[in-house]
Amino acid sequence: MWNEDVAGQLQAIGLAPAMAAEARLRLQSPMPGDGHAPAGEPALMRVAEVHREGLVLHDGVREHAARQLPALRQALAAEADALAVGDWVLARRNAHGEWWVDERLPPLNQLARRLHDGRDKVERVVLVSNVDTAMLVMGLDHDFNLRRLERYVALVRMAGVLPLVVLTKADIAGSAQVVQARLAQARTALPAGAEAVALNALGDEPQRQLAPWLGPGQTVVALGSSGAGKSTLTNALVGRDVQRTGANRGGDNRGRHTTRARVLHRAASGGCIIDTPGLRTLRLDGDADAIGEVFDDITTRAMSCRFRDCRHEGEPGCAVRGFVSEERLRNWAKLQREARRDTLSALERKTQVSLWKARARGARVRMLAKRGE
Repeated sequence: MWNEDVAGQLQAIGLAPAMAAEARLRLQSPMPGDGHAPAGEPALMRVAEVHREGLVLHDGVREHAARQLPALRQALAAEADALAVGDWVLARRNAHGEWWVDERLPPLNQLARRLHDGRDKVERVVLVSNVDTAMLVMGLDHDFNLRRLERYVALVRMAGVLPLVVLTKADIAGSAQVVQARLAQARTALPAGAEAVALNALGDEPQRQLAPWLGPGQTVVALGSSGAGKSTLTNALVGRDVQRTGANRGGDNRGRHTTRARVLHRAASGGCIIDTPGLRTLRLDGDADAIGEVFDDITTRAMSCRFRDCRHEGEPGCAVRGFVSEERLRNWAKLQREARRDTLSALERKTQVSLWKARARGARVRMLAKRGE
């Protein structure tokens, strides 16, 4: 069913005009039941939680437990895809009143990463869908790491999402000079138009500072490592304790994994915030060209290098070295290598490993010969 009241309720939880137009077309021409799918009237809802055996959907007013049809799961898996928090879906009730999802609307954007098993398998994992802003949360304590921040910025820019850096724990960071210095460092990793703020994640400061990104209809996802303050920030923005929080470990001040699943919440200012578990590893979902596009300071200057295949490692006539920091260059090169490895086929990867082993054996033979052994 589609009317202005329903549309208004869904727009309040992030339904964009383009998605609303697509949904209206599909609701006007619903897919018929096939004997396996529920044949009830379809309803448009947003995925608020994804669990191993079920989903939680939001209709703009209340939440509903649901499951997805195996055919939908299999069709998405065949495309290295899956339902994620933030997706818009069509769900139907069966004769027992149970909600089943049989269709997903194509997302406007997706944040995804790759998982590598260390051998031949590379898996794509979808984190969230249909977000306006990625809030990159990093503590102003031992959690602050500019190289890691560059990875997160690359992740969200490759998905076409606006990054917003939020540095938490400003109340325990030390002097104002320390906070301003870290803010200046964070801004060097951001594209034009993106912002970085520092705040205390407790109290009402987050609602005041982050209100421009969390108005009605806007969706923000909180990304960062464990212990950065994502759940504390989420509780402050929602206005009540909806996420469990915990203190960092005493020995090394590293964060504990208190958030176990990605969850969409309504913020007090009218928007939606998706809290996520801390990411232990972050391999980008893209090829070397895509990574080059988001490191545009390097790519732009590289056009003036003397050699087209310049690797910016000391070649004569390099236009990049000296203008981009050594640390940022090393991080860019590392991400490029990871992307190339992840896009190799199993056969290509085995060939590459064999080549490395042959080179290593050759190096050992030359070393022994040099020693006269």
